[in-house]
Order: sequence, then C-alpha cells, then structure tokens
Amino acid sequence: MRRKRLLLALLLVPLLLLLGFVVWAETPLGPMPEALAALQSDDRVLVQTEPWLIFRPAAATPEVGFILYPGGRVDPRSYAPLAREIAAAGYLVVIPPMPLNLAVLAPQRAADIMAAYPGIRRWVVGGHSLGGAMAAQFAHDHLQRVAGLVLWAAYPAGNLSLADATLPVLSIYGTEDMGREAIEASRSRLPPHTEWVILPGGNHAQFGWYGPQPGDGLARISREAQQARVVRATLGFLRRLP
Repeated sequence: MRRKRLLLALLLVPLLLLLGFVVWAETPLGPMPEALAALQSDDRVLVQTEPWLIFRPAAATPEVGFILYPGGRVDPRSYAPLAREIAAAGYLVVIPPMPLNLAVLAPQRAADIMAAYPGIRRWVVGGHSLGGAMAAQFAHDHLQRVAGLVLWAAYPAGNLSLADATLPVLSIYGTEDMGREAIEASRSRLPPHTEWVILPGGNHAQFGWYGPQPGDGLARISREAQQARVVRATLGFLRRLP
C-alpha cells in the first residue's frame, strides 16, 4: 500500500508542476485598454487579428516587413500601439502569438510569416525581451533572409554570437530596465556596427502596454514618452536599411 501511494505521488508531482506551468504561461500580462484600442482599423492602418496580428498601411503597398516577437508571457496585443505607429509610416508589421506565450517554443515562426507575404522585398525581425532573444536566434539561422535585427530590451542568448555578421542591428533599452546589465554585457555578441539607443528613465515593461512587471525598475518617464522614442528609433533604423 505504501509503495502504491509513493508511486502515485511520484506521478502526481510532475503532473501538478506541469499543470501549474501551463496555467502560469497561459495567463499573460496585458493587454491594457490602450492596446486594445489600437487593434481597430482606420484610414491610416488596416489591422487583422488572424492568423497573426497584422498591421498594414492603408494607403501604401509596403516593401519592407517587420516581424516582432512578443516578450515572454506577454499578450502579443500589448504591442499593438507601437506596431500601429510603425505601420502608419509605410511598413508591414506582424506580431505572431507564441505557444504558451513563450517565443522560445517557436523561434522559427518568422519563416511562416515570410512565406505568407512573397511581395515583401526585405524582412526585419525583432522582439522584446525573450522575444528579442528568439528573433536574434532566427536572424542567426537565416542571415541571408533577414535585412536587419531590432532588439527591444533584449539580447542574444549566451551561446549565440552575431559578432561577425554584417547584419544591421539596433538595440534599444532603458536605464531602469531590470535586464540592463545583461543587455550591456551582450555587446561582444553583437556586430561592432550595432546601433545602440539608451532611453534615460525607461524600463522594461514600458516597451509594451501590459502594466508593471515584477522585478522591473521604476520608470522615470511616461510610457507614452518611452514608446515615442522606441518608435522613432525603430523607424530611423528601417529607413536606413541598405
């Protein structure tokens, strides 16, 4: 009888841990009301929500596409306001939902998006936090298919280096970001020509509209001000692509 109870306990514990992880992953942060409002089409931007979040300029046919991987356990809709502003400037922007809200489970998702839009001449991949790390992984694996990499409060995984790549790279982070030290330590794993944009007073969570994030630094600028600088830097990078 004791052996049966022990065996049952050994079976139940990993199942309960797995169930707890799934519940945690499937209850992502965000989106805030401002993000939901940005999902409506208007005369500037056309928005689709299936099969991915897709933002297209209403009055232009884009030739450059920007694929944005969401941060870990963040609802992808939380990035809608930024995606909308980038699309309004003439770019296709696609935010793919990830399995269990974790880009690490589908780092190659950008390939499906590229295949769906053969008219796009150049693709830039990027992401926030964990999403940025997985975008760097995709860029590393597909250097011939990617025209640029954009990192929002993100850095390549420790076992990955793009130091010798000719790929244009943009890295943006805030001085109050909870991952600032790791971001700065990643410089040696990125190309020497990487463009660095530091946001005084910016933190990790204000790259999206999903509220505060445990462990993050306290921002000293507003979410609107931080995101305006993120959008401006990202658009400048896209416009300078060779």
